[in-house]
Amino acid sequence: MSTTIDSTQTTPSVTLPELTRDEMVRYSRHLLLPEVGVEGQRRLKAARVLLVGAGGLGSPAALYLAAAGVGTLGIVDFDVVDLSNLHRQLLHGTSDVGRSKLASAIDRLRDVNPHVVVEPHEIRLTSENALALIARYDLVVDGTDNFQTRYLVNDACVLTGRPNVYGSIFRFDGQVSVFCTADGPCYRCLYREPPPPGMVPSCAEGGVLGILPGLVGTLQATEAIKLILGIGEPLVGRFALIDALGARQRTVAIGRDPTCPACGTRELQSLIDYDAFCGVPAGPEAEAAVPEITPVELAEWIARGDDFDLVDVREPHESAIARLPGARLVPLGGFADAIPTLDRARDIVVHCRSGARSARAVRQLQLAGFTRAWNLAGGILRWSDDVDASVAKY
Repeated sequence: MSTTIDSTQTTPSVTLPELTRDEMVRYSRHLLLPEVGVEGQRRLKAARVLLVGAGGLGSPAALYLAAAGVGTLGIVDFDVVDLSNLHRQLLHGTSDVGRSKLASAIDRLRDVNPHVVVEPHEIRLTSENALALIARYDLVVDGTDNFQTRYLVNDACVLTGRPNVYGSIFRFDGQVSVFCTADGPCYRCLYREPPPPGMVPSCAEGGVLGILPGLVGTLQATEAIKLILGIGEPLVGRFALIDALGARQRTVAIGRDPTCPACGTRELQSLIDYDAFCGVPAGPEAEAAVPEITPVELAEWIARGDDFDLVDVREPHESAIARLPGARLVPLGGFADAIPTLDRARDIVVHCRSGARSARAVRQLQLAGFTRAWNLAGGILRWSDDVDASVAKY
């Protein structure tokens, strides 16, 4: 099956841009491929691709799409480069730490191919701006790392009729597919409902092999180019599963669900509140969800010798990277079993890497009747920033 995106079709109303002499030389190995040739390269030059995220997946995808001569690359990202990004996010280098990821990406991509126009969108993709933004591009490469944005991108692609080149990574495993085409399924066909909050750890919590985003992001770039050129067999109706540890890749067939509210029944006519859909508290509700103590306040408790229990709900391998003195290690997966061993009469401070998992543990304590449980705001990351910089951030 060959799928071509409509906006790069050669029609009387669409004039493909000519290639300059420099571009003819630059893309000469493409021009030698009968499946690409001069016309195909002109299609690439005319194409507009939106990358959602300039991180692990967005880095290889952006680099290869730029090198291939995709004429316009839009990039959505509002993050800054962190030292912990660099083992996998190859758009950025050590000198970029602390810079906007978009600024870093523009410099790198301009060096890769000055013929490519990079359109930066330093915003958070939301239900308010996604439709208008995605409609400006021919297809989307989804490099997001959370369920809220994945469903948002999917639904916006269905509503705007734009293909969604999907990718995801976790630890040593990756997934790639092409959703939201005229004849294929969408993300909701495969995952009708998101998992319960906290059920699936993020890469920041569970880790990821640095090379894996390169494998997955490069496959996403390949799928995008195939769609633009209308060649090969895109991963429409197929789901590629990558097992880096086993050096295996397999593809499973997936079909459109006629009852899917997005691409099946079409009952989804507008974008929704995706934080609420995924059960993620937002705004003041998130801040007020559990009692918090700041790292500075905790440091004062420790300095005064206050009597309290400090519980670390991270995994043992995380504790080996960085830990707070005196903390009792109780991984979140077994936290419920440890609750009866805790003293209700004492203050209990729970911490993790960023404050997300420990907030869930504090909620468990609240449900069990504990009234003196506190979440360490910002976790060990904020402790490193506000109290003790010698504690490693990861």
